[in-house]
Amino acid sequence: MKKEVIRVEPLSTYLEYLKAPASVVTRHGDTVYVSGLPPLDPATGRPVDAPIERQTEIVLDQLKLCLETAGSSLDNVLKCNVYCTSVEKFTAVNAIYARYFPKDPPARIFVCVPAWFGPFDIEIDCIAAC
Repeated sequence: MKKEVIRVEPLSTYLEYLKAPASVVTRHGDTVYVSGLPPLDPATGRPVDAPIERQTEIVLDQLKLCLETAGSSLDNVLKCNVYCTSVEKFTAVNAIYARYFPKDPPARIFVCVPAWFGPFDIEIDCIAAC
Protein backbone atom coordinates (compact mmCIF):
# COMPACT_ATOMS: atom_id res chain seq x y z
CA MET A 1 0.00 0.00 0.00
CA LYS A 2 1.32 3.42 -0.98
CA LYS A 3 1.20 6.55 1.17
CA GLU A 4 -1.14 9.33 0.13
CA VAL A 5 -0.20 12.99 0.53
CA ILE A 6 -3.23 15.11 1.41
CA ARG A 7 -3.24 18.83 0.73
CA VAL A 8 -4.89 20.95 3.39
CA GLU A 9 -5.45 24.52 2.31
CA PRO A 10 -4.32 27.06 3.14
CA LEU A 11 -1.79 25.19 5.31
CA SER A 12 -0.12 23.30 2.47
CA THR A 13 0.49 26.55 0.61
CA TYR A 14 1.82 28.20 3.77
CA LEU A 15 4.23 25.30 4.34
CA GLU A 16 5.48 25.65 0.78
CA TYR A 17 6.03 29.38 1.38
CA LEU A 18 8.17 28.51 4.43
CA LYS A 19 10.13 26.17 2.14
CA ALA A 20 9.63 23.29 4.57
CA PRO A 21 10.28 19.95 2.84
CA ALA A 22 7.27 18.24 4.42
CA SER A 23 3.66 17.38 3.70
CA VAL A 24 1.01 18.70 6.06
CA VAL A 25 -0.83 15.36 6.10
CA THR A 26 -0.06 11.88 4.86
CA ARG A 27 -2.26 8.82 5.08
CA HIS A 28 -1.31 5.17 4.86
CA GLY A 29 -4.23 2.79 4.97
CA ASP A 30 -6.38 3.75 7.93
CA THR A 31 -3.70 5.85 9.64
CA VAL A 32 -3.31 9.63 9.31
CA TYR A 33 -0.10 11.49 10.13
CA VAL A 34 -0.27 15.25 10.71
CA SER A 35 2.94 17.30 10.68
CA GLY A 36 3.71 19.72 13.44
CA LEU A 37 2.92 23.25 12.34
CA PRO A 38 3.56 26.56 14.05
CA PRO A 39 0.54 28.66 14.99
CA LEU A 40 -0.07 30.17 11.55
CA ASP A 41 -2.34 33.16 11.11
CA PRO A 42 -5.22 31.82 8.98
CA ALA A 43 -5.31 35.03 6.92
CA THR A 44 -1.59 35.50 6.21
CA GLY A 45 0.20 32.22 6.84
CA ARG A 46 2.71 33.95 9.07
CA PRO A 47 3.51 32.56 12.53
CA VAL A 48 1.42 34.28 15.20
CA ASP A 49 3.21 36.09 18.01
CA ALA A 50 0.59 35.71 20.76
CA PRO A 51 0.22 34.37 24.29
CA ILE A 52 0.72 30.60 24.58
CA GLU A 53 -3.01 30.04 25.11
CA ARG A 54 -3.86 31.60 21.74
CA GLN A 55 -0.97 29.85 20.01
CA THR A 56 -2.19 26.51 21.35
CA GLU A 57 -5.75 27.18 20.14
CA ILE A 58 -4.50 28.04 16.66
CA VAL A 59 -2.33 24.92 16.46
CA LEU A 60 -5.15 22.65 17.67
CA ASP A 61 -7.61 24.26 15.23
CA GLN A 62 -5.10 23.58 12.44
CA LEU A 63 -4.74 19.99 13.64
CA LYS A 64 -8.55 19.60 13.60
CA LEU A 65 -8.73 20.98 10.03
CA CYS A 66 -6.01 18.58 8.89
CA LEU A 67 -7.70 15.57 10.44
CA GLU A 68 -11.13 16.43 9.05
CA THR A 69 -9.68 17.02 5.57
CA ALA A 70 -8.12 13.55 5.75
CA GLY A 71 -11.42 11.95 6.82
CA SER A 72 -10.64 11.65 10.53
CA SER A 73 -11.26 13.75 13.63
CA LEU A 74 -9.85 14.76 17.00
CA ASP A 75 -11.82 11.83 18.49
CA ASN A 76 -9.63 9.43 16.48
CA VAL A 77 -6.25 10.81 17.56
CA LEU A 78 -4.04 8.06 18.94
CA LYS A 79 -0.93 10.08 19.89
CA CYS A 80 0.14 13.72 20.05
CA ASN A 81 3.62 15.12 20.37
CA VAL A 82 3.65 18.59 21.91
CA TYR A 83 6.80 20.67 21.41
CA CYS A 84 7.05 23.84 23.48
CA THR A 85 9.79 26.33 24.28
CA SER A 86 9.26 26.35 28.04
CA VAL A 87 8.16 23.98 30.78
CA GLU A 88 6.59 27.04 32.45
CA LYS A 89 3.93 26.98 29.71
CA PHE A 90 2.91 23.37 30.54
CA THR A 91 -0.12 24.29 32.68
CA ALA A 92 -1.44 26.86 30.20
CA VAL A 93 -1.04 24.45 27.27
CA ASN A 94 -2.79 21.68 29.23
CA ALA A 95 -5.78 23.93 29.96
CA ILE A 96 -6.36 24.56 26.24
CA TYR A 97 -5.44 21.02 25.19
CA ALA A 98 -8.05 19.57 27.58
CA ARG A 99 -10.79 21.57 25.81
CA TYR A 100 -9.94 19.84 22.50
CA PHE A 101 -9.60 16.37 24.06
CA PRO A 102 -12.20 16.42 26.86
CA LYS A 103 -12.84 12.67 26.97
CA ASP A 104 -10.41 9.77 26.59
CA PRO A 105 -7.45 11.94 25.49
CA PRO A 106 -4.80 10.38 23.27
CA ALA A 107 -1.36 9.27 24.37
CA ARG A 108 0.95 12.29 24.51
CA ILE A 109 4.42 13.60 25.17
CA PHE A 110 5.38 17.19 26.06
CA VAL A 111 8.89 18.04 24.90
CA CYS A 112 10.74 21.27 25.63
CA VAL A 113 12.68 22.68 22.69
CA PRO A 114 15.15 25.57 22.88
CA ALA A 115 13.74 27.75 20.08
CA TRP A 116 11.94 27.92 16.72
CA PHE A 117 12.64 29.87 13.55
CA GLY A 118 9.97 32.45 14.38
CA PRO A 119 8.20 34.22 17.23
CA PHE A 120 6.13 31.28 18.46
CA ASP A 121 6.35 28.73 21.26
CA ILE A 122 4.49 25.57 20.23
CA GLU A 123 3.98 22.89 17.61
CA ILE A 124 1.84 19.77 17.92
CA ASP A 125 1.84 16.78 15.58
CA CYS A 126 -0.32 13.67 15.76
CA ILE A 127 -1.16 10.22 14.51
CA ALA A 128 -4.82 9.31 14.09
CA ALA A 129 -7.00 6.48 12.87
CA CYS A 130 -9.49 7.08 10.06
